[in-house]
Amino acid sequence: MTQELPQDLPDWAGLAATFGTRASRAESHLARVRGDASPVPGQPQAWVSPRNREEVRELVLWARRHRVPLVARGAGTSLDGESVAWKGGVAVDFSGMDRVLEIRPADQIARVEPGVVNASLQAILGPLGLFFPPNPGSWMTSTVGGNVGTNASGFRSFRYGPTRRWVTGLEGVLGSGEMFETGTLSRKRSAGPDPIPLLVGSEGTLALFTEITVRLAPIPPRRFGVLVDLPGNVTPGTVARAFQGRGDLGLSAVEWVDRSVARVLATETGWSLEGAHGALLLEVEASPETEGPLWDALGRELAGMGIPGSPRRIEDADHFWKARGRAGELLDREMGPRIREDVGVPLSQWDQLLERLEEVARRHGIPWIAYAHLGEGNLHPNFRIDPASPEAVAVRGEVWAAARDLGGTVSAEHGMGALKGAHFEEEHGRTVAAMLRSLKRDCDPDGILNPGKLYGPVAGPP
Repeated sequence: MTQELPQDLPDWAGLAATFGTRASRAESHLARVRGDASPVPGQPQAWVSPRNREEVRELVLWARRHRVPLVARGAGTSLDGESVAWKGGVAVDFSGMDRVLEIRPADQIARVEPGVVNASLQAILGPLGLFFPPNPGSWMTSTVGGNVGTNASGFRSFRYGPTRRWVTGLEGVLGSGEMFETGTLSRKRSAGPDPIPLLVGSEGTLALFTEITVRLAPIPPRRFGVLVDLPGNVTPGTVARAFQGRGDLGLSAVEWVDRSVARVLATETGWSLEGAHGALLLEVEASPETEGPLWDALGRELAGMGIPGSPRRIEDADHFWKARGRAGELLDREMGPRIREDVGVPLSQWDQLLERLEEVARRHGIPWIAYAHLGEGNLHPNFRIDPASPEAVAVRGEVWAAARDLGGTVSAEHGMGALKGAHFEEEHGRTVAAMLRSLKRDCDPDGILNPGKLYGPVAGPP
């Protein structure tokens, strides 16, 4: 069920007349949207930047008439090719739809357009004593629309979970050209199956979002980071299991970096990170009354695991996570070309996963490093290898197989995109995969929305 793509763009002059300077086929515009943070190559034929829902609908109707692919795009931070127009067509740039439409502090709700940058929203919410909990490593540049499209998570997901938990309303345009609104401002609803969880994480394959309503959380009175050297006698898996369900410690983040990543971070930040098994990066949320008791309880818990010495506090938690978020940039300099993976396993299988991946690296004779959202069993292994090489395909396949063999997933938070679609049926099972592909056909009957992504090689129109 492959899609025949137009060699040219029919009636481009008519569309360009409607959008003016916000539609272009010039190389200066195409170069900016050709790739994302993944190794997937793109070949967009045009760039369009809509400003409202009506313009998005007009673009979808035009694309449907002429069977032209549309690929939604925010900041281009996706790591599996979700925002790359790899089958031609139009890159739909939502960076111009970047308004915060409404904030309702009493209801702890915000309505935003998809192009709002995560960090910009946080800056507006801060003086109101609120924040939007999902904070992926790219939060300084990634957009809320992108966060929703990939169900992004982040450092503080140990307490707050992924984006899906925080979306309460969506507005947009289906691939059929029909406009829709779904959701509620109430705190809970039990009115049959909820379409929002299906739309969150759909990577622009079902609809183009034009407005997003998100729930917010109160900013904790105190937040601080904690650095812990992990000695050789304590494995990351031991820590993950020990912290599981420990809400009494005030932890909102349980992160781990291996020894190589710890060394890179130490060089850049001045932090002393010398553990034989790398380092833990934790965050504690507290009030003035609980801060002291929580700090003491955390120290006792770490000592009980066999971790000597006192943990070190970083008072500015946001600075802490900004530094950690730069790990990718720092490793680009340190490692050069590499594949950046994203797998998850049950906490009981964490150490076995590390052993399996060490075998993969040894078998191929390539260096590797890892960092993780440890509290959720979500590992990001990186292998120093040309991501476009045939060997990289083999390494990725072995990494995914290791995760699946241990009862895990090939994608814990980065999405499926162009790289992992072949595993869609393996992840969901044949019956459920068929049901979800049927939903895709209902929402996008001509297969114009982000073709070839997420659903595997049999996605698209019947």
